[in-house]
Amino acid sequence: MQQRVLSLFTFLLVLLPALAFAQNDRIAGRIVDAKTKEPISFASVNLKEEQTGALSNEYGFFQLPMPQKGQLDSLIIMALGFERKAILVKRGTNMDELIIEVPKRNIVLQNVTVTAGKLKALELGSRTNTPGSGMIQGQPGSQYAFWVKNEKGRKLGMIRSVSFYISESGFPREPFRVRIYAPDGNYSSPNTDLLTDNVVVSAPGGGQWYTIDLTSYNIPAPDEGFYVAMEWIVSGDKFYTTNFMDSYTPYGQILRPTFEFKESRTWTYSMGKGWSLITLANNGMRYNAMIKAEVDMYK
Repeated sequence: MQQRVLSLFTFLLVLLPALAFAQNDRIAGRIVDAKTKEPISFASVNLKEEQTGALSNEYGFFQLPMPQKGQLDSLIIMALGFERKAILVKRGTNMDELIIEVPKRNIVLQNVTVTAGKLKALELGSRTNTPGSGMIQGQPGSQYAFWVKNEKGRKLGMIRSVSFYISESGFPREPFRVRIYAPDGNYSSPNTDLLTDNVVVSAPGGGQWYTIDLTSYNIPAPDEGFYVAMEWIVSGDKFYTTNFMDSYTPYGQILRPTFEFKESRTWTYSMGKGWSLITLANNGMRYNAMIKAEVDMYK
């Protein structure tokens, strides 16, 4: 009996360090609203120096590996409609059950000037119904943003709707999030959110345009134009990180490309790395995401 007790004690001594290591080799927790304590869905969680990231799931949970490049790093939390938050991460520290409270961002309402005259619907962006060859598929947390340009300098009002051409391949009915940005980032990249509500939608099928009505959100269209983006997300209780591909393999909807434009108008976003312009071309025409928008135009 004494021998069995000693054997069990020895086993626990060996097991405990292993358990401690298992807790210390990852960062995991939940993102919540600082005021209401409600979970924040689809928040982006990035390690700045490591250039890796995670996307919180529908219930605010996330996980990602501890940094490997150095002892210290910054965990950057970005959520739609909330303030950006940074947390110091020290390798070897137990960060396995974090509750990260993020305060809501104060939205400054812009003064909207009402222009006298009749309103007319104006379509901007892709005009074709025939997609180009190729597929645009993202991982959760990644985005493709198309520059909806006001080419003729018309007087614009509110954004009425946005449309995405979704392929019949893949899983066209998977949910995704609509994002709309002002072109005020580096090199006129997508930056400030113009749509500050979580608009998560699912297409009824693929092989066609899918339109989302945005009239109830009262989003003024900037004079020069704006970016419309598709953001891939995770649904249910699954979660995704850039380094845990064995735990969840995402298969979402596929966005189709267009070769209508001679200029690159599409940017891609990946967690931990940010925005980059797509410059692929075919016979002098640039590879762009097949996206369009309908806005109010004053006659």
